[in-house]
Amino acid sequence: MLEREEGASSTLRQLGATVRTLDLWDDPVELIQEDDDEMEVRPRALVFEALDRPDLAVAALRAVRKEPYFDNVGAIIAVTVGQIARIDPSTGFDDFVLHPYVPEELYGRIRALEWRRSEFATEERHKVAGIVVDKAGHEVFVDGRPIALTAKEFALLAYLCERRGKVLSREHLLARVWGNRYEGGPRTVDIHVRRLRAKLGDALPLETLRGSGYKLRAPDHEEKAAREAEEQVDDEEEIEEA
Repeated sequence: MLEREEGASSTLRQLGATVRTLDLWDDPVELIQEDDDEMEVRPRALVFEALDRPDLAVAALRAVRKEPYFDNVGAIIAVTVGQIARIDPSTGFDDFVLHPYVPEELYGRIRALEWRRSEFATEERHKVAGIVVDKAGHEVFVDGRPIALTAKEFALLAYLCERRGKVLSREHLLARVWGNRYEGGPRTVDIHVRRLRAKLGDALPLETLRGSGYKLRAPDHEEKAAREAEEQVDDEEEIEEA
């Protein structure tokens, strides 16, 4: 949560929520703790307490969206009544709430945001061979059997599924799944890949390409379509050169 300590955070804590706070102009990476992956901690919502300065919240939201840790986390902007007209849906916020807060309304807005995000994520459920990756519930099934993954293992698998058929370097995976500020090396990716293979077994169609990285094999028809698209681009380039 990015907002004033005496504002929405105290209201939500009174309702029993666990809250982390940060000033709007601070680095959002400070909201992430080292043991979040091990403890499988996942943020439920981001509340930006803008009050009379929604422009500052817009800049803060852009900074937050650069961190993969906050992918698929809904964002709410809190403003005063006089700033309602300045709220622009194109800025990326999912909802807004008025300050001073009504505790039940603030809680209700967050719950409604979670439901909407959950429904959207369910539509993006991935199925690769016998593996089903449910982004809404953060669950993975192999032939109908649930598989327990850590938060980072799940994030890595989901990212590979989203880009199946593409060769992804270790550096690319490290930046997108762990974030640009992660201080560990590419070996971290190899370790998590080994864990995924150990847990998912032969159901995981993941190839290791020496010197290049990893590729999650796409179904034959997808690979064929990708090859045809590449060939079409090559033909167009040859025509332009001629």
